[in-house]
Amino acid sequence: MNDSQQWLNQVQEDILEPDRPIVDPHHHLWKQNPNRNQYLVEDLWQDTGSGHRVEQTVFVQCRAEHLQDGPEMMRPLGETQFVVQAAAQTAAGPEGAARISGIISFADLMFGARIEEMLQAHIEAGQGLFRGIRHQCSWDASPEVRNARNEPPPHLYSQPAFREGFACLSPLNLSFEVWCYHPQIPEVTELARAFPDTTIILNHFGGPLGIGPYAGYRDEVFAQWKQAIAALSQCANVIAKLGGIAMPINGFGWDTAGRPATSDDIVGAHTPYYMHTIEQFGPDRCMFESNFPVEKASVSYHVLWNAFKKMATKFSNEEKEALFRGTAIRAYRLDPIS
Repeated sequence: MNDSQQWLNQVQEDILEPDRPIVDPHHHLWKQNPNRNQYLVEDLWQDTGSGHRVEQTVFVQCRAEHLQDGPEMMRPLGETQFVVQAAAQTAAGPEGAARISGIISFADLMFGARIEEMLQAHIEAGQGLFRGIRHQCSWDASPEVRNARNEPPPHLYSQPAFREGFACLSPLNLSFEVWCYHPQIPEVTELARAFPDTTIILNHFGGPLGIGPYAGYRDEVFAQWKQAIAALSQCANVIAKLGGIAMPINGFGWDTAGRPATSDDIVGAHTPYYMHTIEQFGPDRCMFESNFPVEKASVSYHVLWNAFKKMATKFSNEEKEALFRGTAIRAYRLDPIS
């Protein structure tokens, strides 16, 4: 995976619509990661400060800084504690620097109803920033497709214990982030239908795969994905994040190319995914996301947001407002900065 800054610097673009306010609803932070360099507030600011007007961000679970001792169920509390400190750093930062305004952490819903204790601890530790959890179900039978680090079993979202834990979210006004692969989208639809009062946020278009047994079958994968997204969109409690498909698992190959993707490369390869999702969900249930620093394997931050702005040209100002920050502000209950 090539995310070196020298490699990314090969592509530089003028910033489109630099005054448009943006909420980036999906990024990570970590001190240590088995596959990537550390990514902390200074690194985040380097990206969010690269030209676009990114006012607020939302941290999303990545198994960062879990506690090393204590009950296993409670160890993810360390992630919220870690990000609260980072958020305080951004709040005290220079004028115009992006603020971390929301936190999504991990809680293992397979603990069933007992997980309410963990959720309450997240809320308390979050100091008003904790918004929900992500429990990844990304699993594929092929050994060529890397499954989520939490090692989910197949059909995780239909497990009775998982659903017992999931039922604890809505009473606490917490949302649920989904990270799955495209063959699993129908399982997300079943979950959304079973819990219509819980806000479910689909990450990365539901993970259309392009490696292993899916390599060379992009048209077939797209057709399957397209049908699954249309069915999922009928669940009014589901919101879609638009982004996160420049990863190596999506099979576009920029991570192994001589240079990173340009915004026109992203537009040319990804527009059908964006347009279909927006058509099905509507702009008021869609939000652009960076998925940084994971996407740095293929594209730099300012180039990625240029691509989003190019794909949004056909939409009205009201629709653009929803896509770039309005949906995120509503979904994560944020206070607008401007």
